[in-house]
Amino acid sequence: MTYEIVIPVIVAFAVSALLGPIVIPFLRRLKVGQTERKELESHLKKNGTPTMGGLMILASIILTSLLYVKDYPRIIPVLFMTAGFGVIGFLDDYLKVVLRRSDGLLPWQKMLCQIVVTGVFAYYMVNHSGISMTMLIPFSGGRYLDLGWMAIPVLFVAVIGTVNGTNFTDGLDGLASSVTVMVATFFSVIAIGTQSGIAPITCAVVGALLGFLLFNVYPASVFMGDTGSLALGGFVVSAAYMMQMPLFIPIVGLIYLVEVLSVMIQVTYFKKSGGKRIFRMAPIHHHFELGGWSETRVVAVFSIATAILCMIALLGL
Repeated sequence: MTYEIVIPVIVAFAVSALLGPIVIPFLRRLKVGQTERKELESHLKKNGTPTMGGLMILASIILTSLLYVKDYPRIIPVLFMTAGFGVIGFLDDYLKVVLRRSDGLLPWQKMLCQIVVTGVFAYYMVNHSGISMTMLIPFSGGRYLDLGWMAIPVLFVAVIGTVNGTNFTDGLDGLASSVTVMVATFFSVIAIGTQSGIAPITCAVVGALLGFLLFNVYPASVFMGDTGSLALGGFVVSAAYMMQMPLFIPIVGLIYLVEVLSVMIQVTYFKKSGGKRIFRMAPIHHHFELGGWSETRVVAVFSIATAILCMIALLGL
């Protein structure tokens, strides 16, 4: 049990913490600094803070997982999704902050990459995983939902929605890290309890994020960038599918869902109303900031909400 649970947390934490003093100065030398939105005056002081710190998270997860992959082959698809989406995020970050291409990957390029990675995962799940595509229904007493052929389109929607929701959540110091460490802890508890075979990687994510938070809490000395946020989204949704629990994502990952919905609602209403807004700014964490909440308060409230939602999800098993 110690080998499966405690060691991955400690190893990933140590790798992440040790990489900080190496990676952050390197990113500064590359001048891969974040550019903040002008509407957020309190954020302007962050201009130039190194981004792409998700490399620390990815390296910690990959190195730790490689120690376990032989004895725990079920971590491979989760590792693939985490690394796959991390690579997409890295390409986006690299184009934006190193090559100075303001848009990074074009929307169609990013979506195509996400569809390809998701397609490989879907193929593996159906043909090689030995895991049913039926989904455990929360608060049903153990009943499963069988969508038949619709399970594959739903998987694509779940993956791309979760990944982009996690991406939108990364907008304040420590927000995406704090929320996702709660979600990763929830999946670790379930993985251990059900002996699903993916506990080493879920625990590694917990350790990697705790190590990253040493440098990412307010005032952050590094941001994870799309490299980290897309990787974490890939982790969350693949871990859920490996345990037949995608229907639990809207519960434990409600913050991700609210963040992405706030952007969709804002953009749609802005176009339909000729320039009017529902929120002061989207994603919704900025709405609270402009309403007078401090950055640390938003992070604390969203993190506490996620912790409570994870406990509710445990009751729904």
